[in-house]
Amino acid sequence: MIAPFRLAPLLCAAVLSSACVAALAQRAADDVDWRELETPAPPALRTDGLLKFDVSVSSELSYGVDPASIAIGEDGVVRYVMVATSRTGAVNALYEGVRCTTGEVKTYARWNPAPPGAWIMATQPEWRQLFRTASSRPALALARAGLCEGAAPNGPLNKMLRDLRYGRPTQP
Repeated sequence: MIAPFRLAPLLCAAVLSSACVAALAQRAADDVDWRELETPAPPALRTDGLLKFDVSVSSELSYGVDPASIAIGEDGVVRYVMVATSRTGAVNALYEGVRCTTGEVKTYARWNPAPPGAWIMATQPEWRQLFRTASSRPALALARAGLCEGAAPNGPLNKMLRDLRYGRPTQP
């Protein structure tokens, strides 16, 4: 027979794990029905007025997001233009979308700076995990800086922009 004082932690663990399984099952069920809407064309590239964010203290690049490009789609995807600038002034830009609910990012287009300068659309863009690859680090940093609040967009848009401009409020 199990002593009552030993049974309580086991019951708590069982209840907690069943709640987690139920939440994951609900998320998976919701995800099955999810469809990405048609992606809007990339906006014109702007490099002034960017909201800066840190990716890594050792990064050779400085990163910013064009606040005018940020949009929360009806499908829950937060789309934006991210600009990376080298110390010599070279500019790389990506038109991407983040799914906060699944922790994924998709690159829709890359900026080609060669005259006259134009967006090059990705031929078959794929969702990739924010947490698994070095190429996703800038998107992960941006999601954490203000695009996402946990597993949801950090909306409405004005809250997202405020958090990106001034940082997130600290919790007491």
